Amino acid sequence: MYHPYFRGKQYELITVRESAPLLSTAGFRPIIEPVREDLSGLGKALNAVVEADGKAIVIVNPHHGDLSGAGGPLTDLLRKFSDSPGITAGILLKQNMALEKVMEHYEEHADHAPVLIHAGFSEAKALTNRLGKPTKDHTHIFFEDYCGKLYQRHFGGANRILLRDGFKRMRNRDYDLVEPFSDLHVTFRDEGMDGFGDFLIVGDDYSEEGGPAYAIAIHLTFIDHDQDDLMQIYHFKSQRTDTPKDPAGKFAEAETSYRALIKTDPKLVPAYAGLVHALLRQDKVDEALESVTAALKELGELPDLLAAKGDVQFRLAEMSEAESSYSDAKSLDRTSYVSLLVVLVATNAWFIGAALPYAH
Repeated sequence: MYHPYFRGKQYELITVRESAPLLSTAGFRPIIEPVREDLSGLGKALNAVVEADGKAIVIVNPHHGDLSGAGGPLTDLLRKFSDSPGITAGILLKQNMALEKVMEHYEEHADHAPVLIHAGFSEAKALTNRLGKPTKDHTHIFFEDYCGKLYQRHFGGANRILLRDGFKRMRNRDYDLVEPFSDLHVTFRDEGMDGFGDFLIVGDDYSEEGGPAYAIAIHLTFIDHDQDDLMQIYHFKSQRTDTPKDPAGKFAEAETSYRALIKTDPKLVPAYAGLVHALLRQDKVDEALESVTAALKELGELPDLLAAKGDVQFRLAEMSEAESSYSDAKSLDRTSYVSLLVVLVATNAWFIGAALPYAH
């Protein structure tokens, strides 16, 4: 159902590898666009997915990174997973891609149940004529920004997934405290889709740039039950925004902001979850465990708190305990479980504010 889109840099691949049991348990199917020439990290991630009896889609013709326009090594890698039905080939259909090139990729990877990922390609009618009548054996994934309803309707009858970019990239200092992130986890069936996905809290924009952050921001998604289960995102910012120095101290400032919110509203669950992640970023693991344990005692076993507890246990390498906490969160509220992965990527892959290229 849920298809998170990863650009396969080092920490994204680590996230997929170390989260493979969680992804499998939840039924999540990550889409990986490899962007590094060295495929060893990707191979390890896929092995972990297979061992966890999970699923993943690997794009064989990446648009970004070292392998742009040179997918041969990826084809060779996928051959090593020929006996793993959970690993499938994804074909990225961009604007200037010729129909014959699409079919060439499709036929070359026919043994890996190829998935077509539509991201600007315009010859929908011609493509369906070549592929035949769409069925549930075919999966089509649509970048919402590039594929309108008229385009999507050509593939009715297939297994259809809609990707929406809910993260607005800007300088950390410019974020409002809270804003909407996505409602697709609630509305994807209203869109005529069989599943949904997003680009987590990284967004669809790709950049190799980075640098020291003038402002630290911790981006935390949560399900707002008072707004029809809309997924919203908190942007907790450091107080200092005029210097790139002292990033650790700025995470301490974020911690202070969370504690102030909790003091104002002791039942603000996202603030407790954010506090836990701020403490983890400062390597205050024991304090993080104490905080989430206290919150669970005070507020009860709420999904977001159980997920935060799982993150702490994950950091402590208590994998079975972490999986149990995540599973408990999932059983209480599946929508919060979707939100959990967005936060998990931020925590585990270093995509919290300071690693963003628009951090000034």
